[in-house]
Amino acid sequence: MADNKLDIIPLYEWGMFTEPRPSVVAGPCSAETEEQVMETAKGLRDMGINVYRAGIWKPRTHPGCFEGIGPEGLKWLKRAKEEYGLKVATEVASEKHVVECLKYGVDLVWIGARTTANPFLVQEIADALKGTDIPVLVKNPVNADLDLWIGALERLNGAGIKKIGVIHRGFSTFDKIKYRNEPQWQVAIELRNRYPELPFFVDPSHMGGSKEYIREISQRSLDLGFEGLMIESHCNPSVALSDAKQQLTPDELSDLLYKQVVVKDKDSDSPEWKENIDQLRAKIDVIDENILYALASRMNVSRQIGEYKKSNNVAILQMSRWDKVFAKVIAKGNEYGLPDEFIKAIYSAVHETSVEIQNQVISDNS
Repeated sequence: MADNKLDIIPLYEWGMFTEPRPSVVAGPCSAETEEQVMETAKGLRDMGINVYRAGIWKPRTHPGCFEGIGPEGLKWLKRAKEEYGLKVATEVASEKHVVECLKYGVDLVWIGARTTANPFLVQEIADALKGTDIPVLVKNPVNADLDLWIGALERLNGAGIKKIGVIHRGFSTFDKIKYRNEPQWQVAIELRNRYPELPFFVDPSHMGGSKEYIREISQRSLDLGFEGLMIESHCNPSVALSDAKQQLTPDELSDLLYKQVVVKDKDSDSPEWKENIDQLRAKIDVIDENILYALASRMNVSRQIGEYKKSNNVAILQMSRWDKVFAKVIAKGNEYGLPDEFIKAIYSAVHETSVEIQNQVISDNS
């Protein structure tokens, strides 16, 4: 199912985003008061934002925290829509949420990371949206489960929803990192490779967890060619009832979008660019072929090792040997300027495949 083609209406046919990139959805983490919603909406409208977001229901880890203002906030979003000509958006996590959003004319909804991880809730939302024309953005699940992310898209598409896209907000981790959530860009890149037509937003506010990281994450996402950004903006972040540290004022957001980040072109008509890029890509093709040949040769040696282990009744896993190999390749990779995590990922995959090949050799006719 994961490789099925999705039936998608392109982002720029949704009637709310225009080229050039980036397409931006911005607004406070939570709708808190009518004054806050309207003041922030005006500030964002004046700087050119067209799609205004605000959380109405907030899924919080612990009870007793601010869990959103509820349907009352939808009235404020409707007012912002009518007075400032904005498209308005919020997060939904149930059929009830969808019904309330339809009642108040919400233009776009998104499914949060915790909800994406629950296929029952995603299906409930998809069924509630059936027959509507509302665009839906799907945040990645909390954990780096690509199939679960794709499954949510398939459920929406199966309900006839064609204006769908994704939001990459990073993944939960127990590791100590500077960001709130681990980017794991390779997961997002793999999704883009599978579905190049899928509208792709990045949420630097939730990924970074602090406004000091919003610029670098935004630039990275634009460098990768993703179409949009969802950024939290509050008229007075210091008094925000949720996620105060990661929200920008409208003025700060304006500086970010118009002065700090650089949108890269998807291609260039320059003859020099065409000639040089074609030559460099041809070199990569040759290098890739050499890499594949080297990997095949290595696996052939692993197969021979499996034969020797089989004939001598020796266990497959030899961790002391593997630890030495691992340390050696990390050191050699450092000499070539390659990051440790990159080497670890590659050689963990190589080792796993090598063990599997040896296991097959020992299992055959044993």
